Amino acid sequence: MDDILRFALLGLGLGALYALTAHGIVLVYRGSGVLNFAHGAIGMAGAYVQWELAVNHGVPYWTAVACGVLGSTVLGVLTHLLVIRPLRRASSLARLVGTLAVFIVLTAVAVKRYGDSVQLVPAKLPSGLVEIAGATVSEDRIWLLGIAVVVTAALHALYKRTLFGLGTTAVAENQGAAASLGWSADLIAAANWGLGSALAGLTGILIVPVIGLSVTGLTTLLLSALAAALVGRFSSFPVTLAGGLVIGVVQSELTRFGSDVTGLAASVPFLVIALMLVARGRALPLRGTFLERLPALGNGRVRPVPLALAFVTGLLLIGLSSPLWADAITNTLVLSLIILSIIVVTGYAGQVSLAAYALAGTGAFIAGHAAADWGWPFELALLAGVLGTVPIGLLFALPAVRTRGVNLAIITLGLGTTLETMVFQNTDLSTTPGSDGIAVGKQTLFGIDISGVDHPQRYAAVVLLMFVGATLVVANVRRSRTGRRLIAVRANERAAAALGIDVRAAKLYAFGLSAAIAALAGVLTGFRSTSVVFADFASFDSITALGLAVIGGVGFLVGPLFAATFAAGTVGARFGDLVLPGLSEWMPLIGGIILVLTLVGNQDGIGREVGKQTAAAERRLLSKRGPKHTGAAQDATAGPAEGTAENDESAAPDVRPAAPSQTSHRTPGLPLRVRDLTVRYGGVVAVDGLSFDIEPGRVVGLIGPNGAGKTSAIDAVTGFTRAASGSVRLGDQDVTRLPVHRRAGSGLSRSFQSLELFEDMSVLDNLYAACDRPGPWAYLKDLVRPGSRPLPAHVLVAIREFGLEAALDRPVGDLSYGERRLLAIARAVATSPSVLLLDEPAAGLSDDESRELAHLVRRLAEDWGMGVLLVEHDVDMVMSVCDEVVVLDFGRRICVGTPEEVRGDPAVRAAYLGDLSPEEVAP
Repeated sequence: MDDILRFALLGLGLGALYALTAHGIVLVYRGSGVLNFAHGAIGMAGAYVQWELAVNHGVPYWTAVACGVLGSTVLGVLTHLLVIRPLRRASSLARLVGTLAVFIVLTAVAVKRYGDSVQLVPAKLPSGLVEIAGATVSEDRIWLLGIAVVVTAALHALYKRTLFGLGTTAVAENQGAAASLGWSADLIAAANWGLGSALAGLTGILIVPVIGLSVTGLTTLLLSALAAALVGRFSSFPVTLAGGLVIGVVQSELTRFGSDVTGLAASVPFLVIALMLVARGRALPLRGTFLERLPALGNGRVRPVPLALAFVTGLLLIGLSSPLWADAITNTLVLSLIILSIIVVTGYAGQVSLAAYALAGTGAFIAGHAAADWGWPFELALLAGVLGTVPIGLLFALPAVRTRGVNLAIITLGLGTTLETMVFQNTDLSTTPGSDGIAVGKQTLFGIDISGVDHPQRYAAVVLLMFVGATLVVANVRRSRTGRRLIAVRANERAAAALGIDVRAAKLYAFGLSAAIAALAGVLTGFRSTSVVFADFASFDSITALGLAVIGGVGFLVGPLFAATFAAGTVGARFGDLVLPGLSEWMPLIGGIILVLTLVGNQDGIGREVGKQTAAAERRLLSKRGPKHTGAAQDATAGPAEGTAENDESAAPDVRPAAPSQTSHRTPGLPLRVRDLTVRYGGVVAVDGLSFDIEPGRVVGLIGPNGAGKTSAIDAVTGFTRAASGSVRLGDQDVTRLPVHRRAGSGLSRSFQSLELFEDMSVLDNLYAACDRPGPWAYLKDLVRPGSRPLPAHVLVAIREFGLEAALDRPVGDLSYGERRLLAIARAVATSPSVLLLDEPAAGLSDDESRELAHLVRRLAEDWGMGVLLVEHDVDMVMSVCDEVVVLDFGRRICVGTPEEVRGDPAVRAAYLGDLSPEEVAP
């Protein structure tokens, strides 16, 4: 019992330091809306400044402490001014990577200056022993707890009772409104960055007597701090303190009583992170949405002749290279594979994963044991490592079902770190007796000796072949139906689900494919020597890999090769040493600086610029040859300019007017029956017992004052809200409990008031995303042969009906507002629905455009056989188009009938008093 209390008291001191670090993260987030992944590195810098001054220069301890804290403060303010402020209009991904760039730069400088060995630092706080309830504990832990409590109380008072705190809260809630009241968002952010970074420096100085002074130890403190900050919802300092103390106590107790399980205590922060994020879903209240301005995408085209020439050239260079250069080529290609895996999951699917190296290590782990324990040859061990890692990748993808963006980055980094501490660092699992890793011996491939030790050129050639093969697979996916679905999910999950795309399956697929590619890189890394050494798979190296992916262009297949040259041990480092001896030692720092410059100057990376030059050269070549054909939609295999999404159909879709006898666009008619639909948001009833029917070929209007519950009703019918009860039947099928994508697949389609188009795709690809219905094997077939088919007849008719023939190859961002409105409806029609629900389709249109839209809606019912639910504030349009009108007021149906009957209903007149003119409500 005394041991339990003693280790709990020890844990309180450690938890107090976690809480102090977490307070700094909370301050930066509250002041600028940025989750600072460089927070641990900034604290590490302050600790090293203090140690340098006190130990090497004889500066008095407390003076050195003040200098260390001041150094961290300056670093925080400079990070805001030089990195974050220039990215204030960029995507959340760019801001996240901006903090990762600072992390890379600071750790590179520290490792170059001090190495990464652990320095023992004596404690300066009182260190005598005190007895509490019979348990003896070091006095410094009590002091740490007291410091944390005092700082927490001070911060709570500062942000609750002072003008500065009120200003920070105001800026966090609404920057525009705060600016109108005289608050400078930039000044508030800089002040909070400085104060939060000062806390990071103070914590780093206080914790080194407990955990030792090292680059890795201080930077990985980030996970524990993030866990505590998540408990406090990035807002409450007292709750954050409580979270940090609980984490510290649990870790301390597990260190004492759970020592038989390697890495269990170190995994506590991840378990807390997983619990918080999965339980709360999108718990972190980030300002803006992830990837507001999506990174540009390459078109995935493969030019066989240039590819063959490049491959042959690569083989010649490998054959002529020395062992050192062959080894550098291998390093470059392996790192390129890691970056390629990030392109799949982050560039194409929009999921920020920081688990690339953990998955690479998993592949090496599985393949290593297959070779060492079961005697499998290299080719079978490689296959086992790649395929065996896919389920682990799917496990990493499970949090992506509940969260995304920065939240997902946190949990994947935590999961990867847990895998590293519990498996890779567990000598019972990851070593062969008598070896420092898993002894796999020298490798042969189909009887040919490819040992990386004896024949590094042969091994480099094998790695080159694997890299080319993996790149071709990713290129196929990019151009396929599966690729369109991934890109639709990254652009807008709601809209993708409304078109029948299974968002969960798309995310799982992206993580699975990414895991396979990362595992391939891991196996090739581990088997280049005679032993698989797991020090090559540090989880935090995934941060560097994501940064390199951004440098190369996270959406471009040419990016990995360019990006990998900025890492240590690669071809770029070797060339650097030729130009300036010793330059390779500075490659991590150079890469970090280039990442910062890339984010500020060109967030789409090197790949975008290469793509522009290639596209320009192709246009010049085609202009000399003359056009091969003309039409509204150009040859789909040619693709548009680099940076936009292209289709992959084998021939240009025929968008000529359909013959008068063509009836293939008429949809199967299924009636919609909605009964007792109720939507509750907490104590507010948005829709109260609503019932209505929509028959095929009829238009039903749903009107009511603002806040009457119209959009909530559409959300409930289509499955976008879990707060609904009642029943929804489409034909004979009860779809009440079906998810959104399955309702859409059954024939229930909708448009959105806010349009929610796929902005980074062309008009044609928006339509293809809606009408594609790949079978269950498409995810596998698209790896080797991109699926393609002509546009269905009903989509061709929709293109003509909505006047989109001339706009098919244009990016959505180039369309006028009216064209965007028409595309939103045409995309919903492309799903071939039985019932179409239109949410404010005429919003923002002119009178002429509204009349034309009304005519189109009527034709959808009469000529296409659809049932249409029309939610619209333009009452004239509703009354002229609809066969029946349902009127809501405060979520309750107050009237239903023909337009004439509704016009004369007294309840309708009362509900619309002040909204409609007497002429509009007059019978």
